[in-house]
Amino acid sequence: MVAGVFSLVLALLPAVSSGTAAAAPKPPGSTIPLGEGYMGAGYLTDGKNFAPDTRQIESGAEGSVSTQATQAGIDVSHYQGTINWSSVKAAGISFAYIKATESTTYKDPTFSANYLHAYNAKVIRGAYHFARPSLSSGAAQANYFAGNGGAWSRDNLTLPGMLDLEGGCSGKSTSAMQSWILDFYNTYKARTGRDVVIYTSPSWWNTCTGGWSGMSARSPLFVAHWTSATSPSIPSGFPYWTFWQYTDSGSVSGISGAVDRDRFSGDSSRLLALANNTP
Repeated sequence: MVAGVFSLVLALLPAVSSGTAAAAPKPPGSTIPLGEGYMGAGYLTDGKNFAPDTRQIESGAEGSVSTQATQAGIDVSHYQGTINWSSVKAAGISFAYIKATESTTYKDPTFSANYLHAYNAKVIRGAYHFARPSLSSGAAQANYFAGNGGAWSRDNLTLPGMLDLEGGCSGKSTSAMQSWILDFYNTYKARTGRDVVIYTSPSWWNTCTGGWSGMSARSPLFVAHWTSATSPSIPSGFPYWTFWQYTDSGSVSGISGAVDRDRFSGDSSRLLALANNTP
């Protein structure tokens, strides 16, 4: 469902929650309370307040659904409650990003169980960190993330960690935000040997970084664009997407309630190569 329709639904039905936080209301942008961030928490507000999501990838470009096989995925946090990962795997889910941390003080209470049980079910999984640029440095948050779930190993089942950027610009200028992101990236790579994946929407990236191209050669893009279209809009500064969160209201066996649905822009061999950091 496209973001505009979601905004209308939420406005008309305030008692109905949707998305990753199926049991909680959508928090308003930069006022998201500590511990309540998740992939998509700031998407609607960013899309309303910032530059619109309009830049489309060219047909046939890398990351185009029409020209490549894709792998099905989800992203989860404590809002999903207890997950039956064997059922998730049986439903055809190849990968999952699982919330690990926020800032330098918060670890998702379901992370350890989700990370272990996804691994045991042979779902290729990665951890993600919900960024809080206004609270501490990028290096401090990267160190906390790497030490509390964001580490990596070449075991056929672990994706590089992901940095979730959304929910307002944290009072930072575009140059200051660029520096914060690079600080996180450099520290994470020094700790793990991997390039961190960046999750964001075109609205957030174009506004808060100025459409910065400085991460396109470093970080795979995990783009947020909730739409039924065959390809997403992407931020300026990135030539294509690697992961795409296309809805916040999916349904998957093994999970009660709504869950974010994602795609990887390649076949299973390319997903494994990303996990293992091989060509």
